[in-house]
Amino acid sequence: MSAGQSIARVWVDSPLPQLDRLFDYRVPPALATELRIGLRVRVPWRSAGRFVDAYVVDLVDTVEFTGVLSEVEALVSSVPVLAPEVAALARKAADRAAGSAIDIVRVAVPGRQARVEKAWLASGESARLPAVTAVPAIGYVAGRIEAAVTHGARLAIDAIPLGTEVSKGVWTGQWAATLAAAASVSVASGKTAIIAVPDFRDQEQLAMALAAVLPAERIVRLDARQSNPDRYRAFLRCLGDDALVIIGNRSVVYAPAKKLGLIGVWDDGDPLHSEPLAPYVHTRDAALLRQEQQGCALLFVSHSRSTEVERLVELGWLETVSPSPSVLPKVIPTAAQSSGDRLAVQARIPSSAWREASDAVKHGPVLIQVARPGYAPRLACVDCGQSARCVRCEGPLAQKTSRSIPACSWCGALAVDWRCDNCEGTKLRLIGAGGASRTAEDLGRAFPGVRIIVADGDRPILSVGPEPALVIATRGAEPRALGGYRAVLLLDGDKMAARESLRVGEDCLRWWSNATALAARGAPTFLVGVGGALASALSTWRQSDYARAELVDRRRLRFPPAVRVASVTGSRDAVATAVAAVTIAPEDVLGPVETGQGAVRTILRFDYASGAAVATELRAEVIRSATSRRRSLASKGATGTLPANLRVRFDDVEPFGA
Repeated sequence: MSAGQSIARVWVDSPLPQLDRLFDYRVPPALATELRIGLRVRVPWRSAGRFVDAYVVDLVDTVEFTGVLSEVEALVSSVPVLAPEVAALARKAADRAAGSAIDIVRVAVPGRQARVEKAWLASGESARLPAVTAVPAIGYVAGRIEAAVTHGARLAIDAIPLGTEVSKGVWTGQWAATLAAAASVSVASGKTAIIAVPDFRDQEQLAMALAAVLPAERIVRLDARQSNPDRYRAFLRCLGDDALVIIGNRSVVYAPAKKLGLIGVWDDGDPLHSEPLAPYVHTRDAALLRQEQQGCALLFVSHSRSTEVERLVELGWLETVSPSPSVLPKVIPTAAQSSGDRLAVQARIPSSAWREASDAVKHGPVLIQVARPGYAPRLACVDCGQSARCVRCEGPLAQKTSRSIPACSWCGALAVDWRCDNCEGTKLRLIGAGGASRTAEDLGRAFPGVRIIVADGDRPILSVGPEPALVIATRGAEPRALGGYRAVLLLDGDKMAARESLRVGEDCLRWWSNATALAARGAPTFLVGVGGALASALSTWRQSDYARAELVDRRRLRFPPAVRVASVTGSRDAVATAVAAVTIAPEDVLGPVETGQGAVRTILRFDYASGAAVATELRAEVIRSATSRRRSLASKGATGTLPANLRVRFDDVEPFGA
């Protein structure tokens, strides 16, 4: 701490929204030489003898307060874990979403692991890391990536839908190789790269692509799936001055990096990039804010562009980079029903796709994507056809295998001695198309002697070999194949597209595009049972056209991302008061509608230019409601019913799903 800086300004680690501001504490002489910005400290709170954790955000010599300041009680750690650039990002992102900065800090900074920290401090200065040479990217982005990293450009990159051998016997998607090449450019220039991916499957591919072009010492994984000690150890590595590549899921976008050269986001349309914790800041939004803050390069890479990215492209905020038509896949839309082999009909595969798959599986693996896991979507009474329901919770009954006891899809209760409440029947039959397990059984009978592999949420498989096999996978769980699949069949497309969601078209294109990209060069992909704009966009590989048309429709209907939205949830009175405090046009207020347990929800729609003002006004109402609720709690003591907390969520499309 510099001479004269005798006052610490801190963020108190509290969930109360009214405490989302800086509090001032005097620095005691005993800590004057040790206190630094970013440290965890303990400070007294309200009454003597009670202390709370806090982060030092600033050190100053004077403040406007003229009374007597309390003193910082103690240092929790001597490591400045809250980097200034992360603190600034947390404040900006929280203000944009009408939330608390400390909530973002909890996502950004892992919990302290004392033993790990002591070992890290004892190790002293890190060893000199190996030098790095930038690796040239593949032709269509060659030059664009180097220029982007050098000048802090922002690109929307349409990934080549193919696999590539990044090192001998190691295959990844071309998207991973593209991001690895970009990261090597950043590290070679002495700057850190941060790359966010949706889940562990993508992270595994990215790690392999990076290992092929960078020394292992330059790569850091920072992921919520890690154990607490491993995550904290990785986090501490990011605090130094070394140029690194930091990879992980959505929270990695908050990794400390004072010299940041690149932020890369793979497949930003994946819902796993949506933060489920308040203030619900999406990876994409945090990346955009941080790029603006630190002036680094920003790459959004995907096979199928989201409407949010398309909007930024149309505004000129992002430049586009697309591959040559020569590397685009061969996608064949196919009718859901066609004459042919009885087993083909049973497996829901049209005859043309059946013939292709039968030939392709002789030479290597074939991928079959289905809509859902399990054995069958639902069961019904044999006698009257009524859907079979759980006697405990009225949920639908389903089977995982043909021999398993039916169980409730909601509560999991086994339907032993089930009896139909309509006709007293006791026998069940399968209704609708089968899930992954049922499809595997059907194909096992149709292809005797061929290896059958099932990949879904319960059976995660990252990769398969080049040997002949039928791989049945649910959407998003498809393993990559060494050398690529010899054919890809996208089943149940009509059922996927029938889901009630504002994003259903985007999601379907993303699921199908990512699966198609797993095919070998020249191998066919059959899209079964889907026509219209979705089939056209996939078969011509012009997903951006679909996103553009979708954005036009949403502008007309004033749906996100054409406009910003905020959902306000709480008691009827609290919501009405909060909405009344916001100065927007009355026709842009939707609701209130009941959400259960005495709460209602109102949706506000407004232009992007009004976002800061709306967030400020709603945040003030959240604080006012919280303080009023606290006073009510104090007056009622331990008894009495209080209204639900006022909750605000920005840019949430869930209310538009039905």
